[in-house]
Amino acid sequence: MKETTVCILDDEPIVGDRLKPELEDDGYSVEVFTDSASALNRLDETCFDVFITDLKMEGVDGMGFLEKVKEKCPDSEVIVITGYGTLESAREALIKGAYDFITKPFRIGEIRAAVKKAKKRAKRNIA
Repeated sequence: MKETTVCILDDEPIVGDRLKPELEDDGYSVEVFTDSASALNRLDETCFDVFITDLKMEGVDGMGFLEKVKEKCPDSEVIVITGYGTLESAREALIKGAYDFITKPFRIGEIRAAVKKAKKRAKRNIA
């Protein structure tokens, strides 16, 4: 069975530094990006099963990245994380196809649970 792949995009390196080892311990293959241009270049090469993206970033923001992911990889799931969570931004993200919306500061367990659920849904869509 194919290993579940996870892409993390957050302009704060500490987010990837915290999440990558935790998710790898859960058996996921994880790639981390700190700028949207690099993540978009990688998106041109492959579809990850689950994407985790920050909302507010330089260049293409998380909402724009979400749209690109859903356009190129409609069966992938996207989890949006943000320190600027509002009801309006959560609603917009969910309308645009986000699987979940999590506000910072988050607990590692919240992300792990969201990825586990998103993985199941992504695999069901791909199968």
